[in-house]
Amino acid sequence: MCLEDERIDDLQRNGYRIIQKKKGFCFGMDAVLLSGFAAVKEGERAIDLGTGTGIIPILLEAKTEGKDFTGLEIQQEMADMARRSVGLNSLEDRVRIVQGDIREASRLFGKASFDVVTSNPPYMNDSHGLKNPDLPKAIARHEVLCTLEDVAREAAMLLKPGGRFYMVHRPHRLAEIITVLKEYKLEPKRMKLVHPFVDRDANMVLIESVRGGRSMMKVEAPVIVYQKPGVYTDEIYTIYGY
Repeated sequence: MCLEDERIDDLQRNGYRIIQKKKGFCFGMDAVLLSGFAAVKEGERAIDLGTGTGIIPILLEAKTEGKDFTGLEIQQEMADMARRSVGLNSLEDRVRIVQGDIREASRLFGKASFDVVTSNPPYMNDSHGLKNPDLPKAIARHEVLCTLEDVAREAAMLLKPGGRFYMVHRPHRLAEIITVLKEYKLEPKRMKLVHPFVDRDANMVLIESVRGGRSMMKVEAPVIVYQKPGVYTDEIYTIYGY
């Protein structure tokens, strides 16, 4: 179940655990915040694009009343690890992991086949920062294998009319994000900025958009992650669901 270079972490939710690399890409606060921001209603089907370790489908299964949850991941090693985490938690009847390319998502699953799409996509394009020499980390953080436009286009095609797309990204690309979402008829409806500390600039943004929605967006109160170094705010514990 767990390879030599891997470890098993307790998610402290429903007794669930997750397999991660000892030295490699691991899920972070962005995934936790996205799983708290996204809403999956009773009977709805959800898919996570670029699921990595499978953390978002597993947390959404724990937190919501959705019917089923899918994670799409292009890297074979990551997809295999995510599948083993699903098996570790005996969630095979509710969560499935598919290896495949985000750019082919609508072909793989069919158009208008989901009520909810989530994504924690690569934040950096070729003009932002240095690429990590470790390929899995580079793929997770830089637009190596897919772009923001690829993610928005496929999310729009996967969603039923009125379906919701939830994404976490970086504020420095906010103007571009809104432009691309609207280009694919994904109307931004809710936005929440995330600040590491109350006196620091935002370093993440959470956005909900609706396929074919009307033009009106609510900017919600910001999330503050830390009270002080190493100490989370009460809101973070509430979002995680302790």
